[in-house]
Amino acid sequence: MACLATFAGSGVSQAVLGAMQDFIFEDMGWNRTTIAFAATAGTWSAALMSPAIGRFADRYGPRWLMPVGLLIGGASFYFLAGIQAVWHFYAAYIVGRALGGQMLIGLVPRTAAVNFFRRKRNLALALTSTFRPVGVAINIMVMSIIATRYGWRASYHYLGVLSLFLVLPLLVFMRRRPEDIGLLPDGDRNTEATYSSANRQGADRGNSGQLSSEFSWTVREAFATRTLWFIIATSFLGTTASSTLGFSLKPYLVEVGLSQNHAAAVLSLGTVLAIVNVGWSFLADQFSPRYCLILALLMTAAMNVYLITVDSLLTAYIFTVLWGLSARAIGSLEHMMLAQYYGRDSYGSILGTFGPIQTFGLGLGPTLGALFRDAFGSYNYLYIVLFGFYLAAALCASFAGLPPRPAGSFTELVPDAELAPENPS
Repeated sequence: MACLATFAGSGVSQAVLGAMQDFIFEDMGWNRTTIAFAATAGTWSAALMSPAIGRFADRYGPRWLMPVGLLIGGASFYFLAGIQAVWHFYAAYIVGRALGGQMLIGLVPRTAAVNFFRRKRNLALALTSTFRPVGVAINIMVMSIIATRYGWRASYHYLGVLSLFLVLPLLVFMRRRPEDIGLLPDGDRNTEATYSSANRQGADRGNSGQLSSEFSWTVREAFATRTLWFIIATSFLGTTASSTLGFSLKPYLVEVGLSQNHAAAVLSLGTVLAIVNVGWSFLADQFSPRYCLILALLMTAAMNVYLITVDSLLTAYIFTVLWGLSARAIGSLEHMMLAQYYGRDSYGSILGTFGPIQTFGLGLGPTLGALFRDAFGSYNYLYIVLFGFYLAAALCASFAGLPPRPAGSFTELVPDAELAPENPS
C-alpha cells in the first residue's frame, strides 16, 4: 500500500516535472527557468513541513497521514490540469509538493519500514527506497505517452483519479507499528525470539514501554553527535547533485540529439534501476551501509564525467545503467545508516528535523541546472561541478562513523548477527 501511495505521489516529484516541462512551456509559452523555480519553491516548501511531518509520522504513522496526502495530492493534480496562469501553476504545485509529497514519498513510508523491521531493516528500507524511483519511471513514460496523444493536462487528470482511488485502501490496510496488530518487528510473535539479546544485556528504553533489541536515541541526543552532521552534509551534497542531474538529464539528452521519447526512456531506465537497492541492502549487511555509501558516491561521481561524452542513444543507455546502479542507492544507504546508528523510536522525527537541509539541496538542483544552462549555453560545466559535489559527499561519509553512546545509557548496540533467535535447546 505504501508503494501504491508513493507511486501516485511521485507525480509531484521534480523528475516527473522535469520530464513534463517541455510539454508545459510549449503550451503555455513559459521558459525553463519559470518551471524550475516552481520545482525549487515546491521542494523548499516541503522542507519547511518536514519536521512537523516527521513528528506526526512517529506519533500517528502512515494510516492517517498517507490518505490525507492522497487527498491533497489528488486535488493538486486536478488544479494543475486546469491552470491558466503562472501563479495557478505555482500554487497547485507547491501545495501538492509541500504537503502531499511529504506524506506520500520517503519520510512516512521509511518510518513505517523502520518500525516494522529490525533484523531485515536494511532490506525493508531498500525496498521502500525503490517505491519513488519506480513510480517516477513509470509515471514519466505513462504521462509522456498521454501528453503526446491527449495533452499534458490529461496526464495530470490521470494522476488525480489514481490518487483519490487509493484513499480507502490505505485507511483499511495501513498501521502505525506492529504492536498495534499484536506483532513485534520482523513479524515475530515470540518475545524471547526477538528480544533475547536485549534480555541478556538489560532492559532498554523506548517509547513503546517494551524491551527493544536496539538503543533508540532522542532527537536532541542524535543532533549532539558529529556523526549525524556528517550524514547531513553527505545527504545535502548528494541530494543537490542528484536532483540537478535528474532534472536536467532529459533536456540535455535532447540537445545532444535524442528524441523526446528516447530521452524519456533513458531517464526512466536510470530511475527504475533503484530496484538494485535490494542488492545494495545485502552488501550493507555484509560490509556496513557506510562503506557501501562511499562506494556508490565515488561511482556516481565518475558517471558525471562520462555523461559529458554521451552523444548517441547507445552511450546514453550505458550512462543511465551505470548511473542508475550507483546514484539511486545513495539515499537508501543514508537512511540505513540513520536507522543503524539511532534506532526506531525517534526515526521519523530525526529524519524530519534534518529534512529541511536535505530538501533545500533537492530544491536547489533544478534552479542550479537552469542557471548553469543559461549562463554557459551548455550543461557540461554543470556536470563537472556535480563531480566535485559527489567527491565531497564521499569524504563526509568517510567521517560518519558509529557515534558514541550518550551519557547515562547503559546498554550496548546489538549487532545484527546477535538478533537471530537463540537455539531452543
